[in-house]
Order: sequence, then structure tokens, then C-alpha cells
Amino acid sequence: MNFDISALLNDWEYRPGQIDVRKFKGKDGVEKIQLRVDLGLLQISAEGRPDGKRPFGHESLLEHYEARLIKHIKAHDGKDDGFELNVDDCSKLQQEAIQYHHRYICLFQLKDYQGVIRDTDRNLKVFDFVEQYAASGDLGFSLQQFRPQLLMMQTRAIGCLALDSDDYAKAIDAVNHGIEEIRSFYQKQSRTDLIEQSGEIQSLDIWLKELLASRPLTKRERLEKALNDAVRREDYEKAAKVRDTLRNLKTSK
Repeated sequence: MNFDISALLNDWEYRPGQIDVRKFKGKDGVEKIQLRVDLGLLQISAEGRPDGKRPFGHESLLEHYEARLIKHIKAHDGKDDGFELNVDDCSKLQQEAIQYHHRYICLFQLKDYQGVIRDTDRNLKVFDFVEQYAASGDLGFSLQQFRPQLLMMQTRAIGCLALDSDDYAKAIDAVNHGIEEIRSFYQKQSRTDLIEQSGEIQSLDIWLKELLASRPLTKRERLEKALNDAVRREDYEKAAKVRDTLRNLKTSK
């Protein structure tokens, strides 16, 4: 077996500052994703756990720990009292979450927005699970600190998916909701001082302004613009007609 991947690397030049990814179907018939990094290639399974493994027979460690929780609850009269995740548990779940992080970054570059939403939803579930059951608050925060970045990526995926259908209103609503979720996170953590410094909020704010500036005007907005233009040109006859159309539009609603 030839283990040398030099030919692959020579045919795919590494570009600093660029996220170069590709998707292909392996010899096993399973879709995989490759990410070009400075020292080689990172290969990720497109479905299931990114490294292709099934820990303890489950799709991921999250499912394994959830199964342990269910077993614990059944053994303790339907209560989760006493169930907790230790340092090693949290560390393993964090390492696994990083795998999904790498994949949803790649999926975003491939414009697979549904895949991004799937993987970010999954990691949010992990964050909540660890926050609830970690043996200490510090262990819980080990994952929570990544929530703003994840929310930003999920918001961008939802917004881009809406734009694929030319639904600017839905995209704008998604961005506003994403910004509010990140703000709420900092408020919950009693770190409102970080809201103004948040790169994620700043990035979404910029995108929101771009969306508002580029979105198609509604029928009412087009009429209001036409009315203003007619008044500015002192074309009062046209202004009166446009004003009547506007009134009829309001009445019909």
C-alpha cells in the first residue's frame, strides 16, 4: 500500500487565508469532505460522526451519554438526580464537538446550509447537555464560550438558505434573531460588557445592513418612493394618482 499523499497535495495547492474544501464519494460509497490545510488534508465523513466512528455503538458520544442518562433516570424513579459529567466526560464531548465544528465550517463553504444547521443544532444540544449535567460550572463553560461563534454560523446558514429562495424578509428576521440570541447569551453570563466587543454581533450587524440595502422594495415602498419623486419634480398630477393607489393599498389590507 502506498501511504504517500504527495501527489494529492501537489495537485491541490494550499492557499494561506483561504478555506479550500471539496466533497467526494469514497470507495466505500460514503460521501466525504476534504479540507486543505498547510500540512496536508483533513478528511471528514459528510454524515454521522465526522471521524466516521461509532463510539459504544452510538452515532456519537452525545447519544452514548444521553443513553446513560436515560438508564440513570430509569434506575432512580424517573429522576436525573445524581447524574453528572466529570472532567473526562466533558473533555471528550468538547473534542467531539470540535469535529462537528470543523465539518460545519466546511459545509458552509460548500453552501450546504442544511448541513450547517444540522451540525450547529447538534452542537447546541451538546452545549445544553454539558451545561445541565457538568460536575461544575467551570466545566459547563468550557463549551458555552463557543456559543456566540456557533450562533453566528447557524444564523448565516439560515439567512443564506432564505436568500436562495429570494426571501429577504426571512433572512433579515434570521439575522435579527441571531443577534438577539448572542446578546441574550452574554446577558445570561452576566457579561454585558462583551456585547459591544463581540465580533460575531459586529459581523451580523454588517450583514444586516447589507441585506437591508440590497433587498427588493415592497409594493408600498415602491409607491412611496414614486410619490416622493413626483412631489420633488412637482408633478402633482402623478403624485395624486400614486397617493390614491397607496390609499387603496392600505384599504385593501
